[in-house]
Amino acid sequence: MGDVYLIFKNITRKKLRLILTLFATFIAFMIYGVMTSFQSALDAGVELSADDRLVVVNKINFTQSLPISYVNRIQNIDGIVGISHQNWFGGYYQEPQNAMPIFAVQQETFFDVYDELVMPEEQKEAWLKNRQGLLVGEKAAQNFGWKVGDRIPISSNIFSKKSGGSTWDFDVVAIYSAVDPQIDTSGVYFHFKYFDEARTFGQNTIGLIGVRTADPSLNEQVIAAIDDQFANSPFETETVPEKAFTKAFIEQIGNIGLIITFVVLAAFFIILVIVGNSMALAIRERTNEIAVMKTLGFQSGRIFRMVLGESLITALIGGGLGLFMATVLITAVSEALPQFPTLIIDGPIILEAIAIMLGLGLVTGIIPAVSALRLNIVTALSR
Repeated sequence: MGDVYLIFKNITRKKLRLILTLFATFIAFMIYGVMTSFQSALDAGVELSADDRLVVVNKINFTQSLPISYVNRIQNIDGIVGISHQNWFGGYYQEPQNAMPIFAVQQETFFDVYDELVMPEEQKEAWLKNRQGLLVGEKAAQNFGWKVGDRIPISSNIFSKKSGGSTWDFDVVAIYSAVDPQIDTSGVYFHFKYFDEARTFGQNTIGLIGVRTADPSLNEQVIAAIDDQFANSPFETETVPEKAFTKAFIEQIGNIGLIITFVVLAAFFIILVIVGNSMALAIRERTNEIAVMKTLGFQSGRIFRMVLGESLITALIGGGLGLFMATVLITAVSEALPQFPTLIIDGPIILEAIAIMLGLGLVTGIIPAVSALRLNIVTALSR
């Protein structure tokens, strides 16, 4: 009689207990999968930021503007190979709740700095030539049902037009994807010249400047050169690596990572108590049986491995089912709410989950396994 068969029979002996134990593990890993994929999506914005890209903003706050003349003064600094400015538009489609990250960008130099955007060449050319052309991320296009050729109105809660009203008309001429599926494609971009000429205030000012350096090792040198140039001026600058800027922007909505960590830890602590207690109870009920097995010649080490195998298999089955359900849930959420970041359970998350399952199985099974290992035959049979 093989050990695997004995483990299977022991696990399935109390079917209701097995189902409840698997359900508890299932819930814990389903929560883990969903929350971790959400955390991974947020981290992707930081991790996928280019190492050789800097962001120049007003030192007071990134919501304050900078003179557009700063671009010409910065671009001649040694170590810079690309520079492009942009301005937050504060736009929404039809209703204020349909807000989107939309920017008026310096179209001639935009792709020199942001080269991770991918689109057909003819669409790129069409956007560069059309003053009212809109470059739309595929997630934004999916969210609002836009396609190339559409004429759409976008309203701004900040800027109004000289001709009257705060609704601006655009042509959707290009839809972009990204070189990495986790890069956010909910952004929308249009020509800064059209924006600057048509808006009622703020001409010749910009929100931020994107800078690409020749090499990440030159970042500190370029940062110092930029900020020193505008020190003690009416518009002092603060230049930071794009990763730091993105991380600070995300942290403005709270320490999401810490919240997710607490939720996941709470889930695993509960499952640890439940499964550990279940395993201990199961071994206690089989004390006489284990004593008989030892009497028949089963070595203590073999029994130890069998008990530990029970807890490992239970954790792997429950955890695997939970991770599968998490994949189903995040796929459904991504399809139903395209404005959410792209949620993916990728290889690192799966490997980490398997490691946790094995750890959980070992922790919950080690005490019952040691008890079975040390079990005295005479004492056990006399109970």
